[in-house]
Amino acid sequence: MVAHERPIPELTAEGTPNLKSAAALIVDLEDGHSLYGKNTRNVTPIASITKLMTSMVVLDANLPLDEMIYIDQADFDFIKRTHSRLGQGMGLPRSDMLRLALMSSENRAAAALSRAYPGGTEAFVAAMNRKAIELGMSNTRFVDSTGLSSDNVSTAEDLVKMVKGAYAYPLIREYTTTAAHEVETVAGRSLQFRNSNGLVRNSTWEIGLSKTGYISEAGRCLVMQVKIATRPVIIVLLDSIGKQTRIGDATRIKKWIETHLERKPIG
Repeated sequence: MVAHERPIPELTAEGTPNLKSAAALIVDLEDGHSLYGKNTRNVTPIASITKLMTSMVVLDANLPLDEMIYIDQADFDFIKRTHSRLGQGMGLPRSDMLRLALMSSENRAAAALSRAYPGGTEAFVAAMNRKAIELGMSNTRFVDSTGLSSDNVSTAEDLVKMVKGAYAYPLIREYTTTAAHEVETVAGRSLQFRNSNGLVRNSTWEIGLSKTGYISEAGRCLVMQVKIATRPVIIVLLDSIGKQTRIGDATRIKKWIETHLERKPIG
C-alpha cells in the first residue's frame, strides 16, 4: 500500500513539534507508512532539490567520471543572478562537478553537467522527466538541471519517491553527505566548498542522503534520508520561511521521533 493511501496523522499539540514548513512529509522506510503529512500533494517549486534528479540522470548515462568538464558562459545563472566561484573556462572532472552540485548546490556545476550530456541540455531535461515518470512522480516537471527555474515543480509525496530513487546510488549518498570538499583549478588555486546542510556536520545526526534548496518562489527546502532512534525515515520539508526554519523543523521532527514514537506502525 502506498503511503498516501493510509491516513496520515497530523502532529498533535501535546509533545509534538509545530512545523513551520508549508508542506512536510515523514515516511518510515521500513514499512512505507507515513508518520506525518502536511499539504503533501501541493504542487510547488522545488529549487535545488532538483539536483537529486540531475545526479541520477548523469549517473544513469554511465559517462566517464574522470572526464573534464569546462564551465561555459551558457552555464551562468541569468535567472536569479546567483554567485559562483566556478569561473568561465574552469575545468573539473565530472565527478567533482557532480559532488559540488549535490554538496554545495553549485548551479554552474549542475548546468555544465547537463550541457555535457549527449544531446546537450535539451536531451538532459527530457531524460530528467522520463526518470520522474519511471519513479512514479506523476506531479513533477523539470525544465532545467539546476532548480533555478520556478517551473521545476513537484509535491512532497513525489519527492519521497525521488529520495528513495536517489538513495540507491552510492555516489549520491556519499556526495550529499560530504561535509566539505576541496578542488584545485588548473591554475593551481585551491577552492574549499562546504555542504549547504549544516546538519551533516552535526554528530547527533545519522544522515544517509541530504539536499537543500532555495529560490524565492520555493522558500527554503530540505529533503533527507536519516536514521532516528534506529528508525530509517525520509523527511521532506518544503517552503520554509526564514533561513533556519527548515533546520528547526528537522530538529523538532528528530526530537518528536526520539521521544514519542515506538517501534511499531503508526496510524
